[in-house]
Amino acid sequence: MADEEVVNGTEEDLPEKLQKKIAKYDSGAADLERVTDYAEETEITTQDMANAISAIGDRRNKEALEKQAREKELMKVSIKKEDVDLIVQEMEISRTLAERTLREYHGNVVNALIELTN
Repeated sequence: MADEEVVNGTEEDLPEKLQKKIAKYDSGAADLERVTDYAEETEITTQDMANAISAIGDRRNKEALEKQAREKELMKVSIKKEDVDLIVQEMEISRTLAERTLREYHGNVVNALIELTN
């Protein structure tokens, strides 16, 4: 019989403690609703995808060109064969790495060795 009173009655008929519980639950549901509605779904079109791929390709091409220009610039730096031999022997690294490091430091053996030890 008490259950029928709650079901058929109004919220005013409910005990205060139960009303607070219901209000707390409703507030949590409202908060959850706000969070879930935050992200708006958008459709990705074929054109958007093509633009993104194109932008990535352009960036890669630009980076490749910059790398080629840097390599070309490094090849212009003159280095001594004795310096390369010294670095290869002392550091026990490949000749290619020794030459590249030496070119990056404009033929300065000391700075190249410091870089290779770090």
